[in-house]
Amino acid sequence: MEQSTIWWLLTGTLIVVELATGTFYLLMMAVGIAAAAIAAHLGLSVIEQIITAAVVGGGAVALWHWRRLQEPKPIHASSNPDTIIDIGQSVHVERWHADGTATVKYRGANWTAILPASESTNTTGADTENGHKTGNFRIKALQGSRLVLEKI
Repeated sequence: MEQSTIWWLLTGTLIVVELATGTFYLLMMAVGIAAAAIAAHLGLSVIEQIITAAVVGGGAVALWHWRRLQEPKPIHASSNPDTIIDIGQSVHVERWHADGTATVKYRGANWTAILPASESTNTTGADTENGHKTGNFRIKALQGSRLVLEKI
C-alpha cells in the first residue's frame, strides 16, 4: 500500500471522528494529515511527511485557537438587550431603602431595583439618600426579578 494511501485513510478517519464528536480541532489535524498525503505524492521521505503533518496540522490548530480567542466574549443573558427588552430603559428612583434597594414604577408595576455590587456608594452631594444618588437611572441587567440600575 502506498504511503499516500495510508495518509488519506488517516485523514478520512479523523474527519469521521470529528463528525461524530463535533471537535473542530480534529478537522484542523485532518488538514495536516492531508498535507502529509500530498507530501507523499510529491515523493518526500516519511520523516518529511510527518514533519509536514505536524507543522500544517499544529499550525492550523494554533491559528484556529488564536482566532477563537480574538472573538468577543458573549454577553450574559441577564444583561443582553437582545434577550431582555427592558435593558436600556429608564426608571426614576425617588428614594433608596436602608437595605440598598429601591422600589421603582416600571411598566405599570412596582419593581425592586438595586445597584451593581461593583458600584461603590456615593456619599457626597445633596441628592443622596442612604449613600446612593436618587434620580433617573437606566436598567443595566435583570437579576432574578430585580432591576440592576446604572446612573444616567
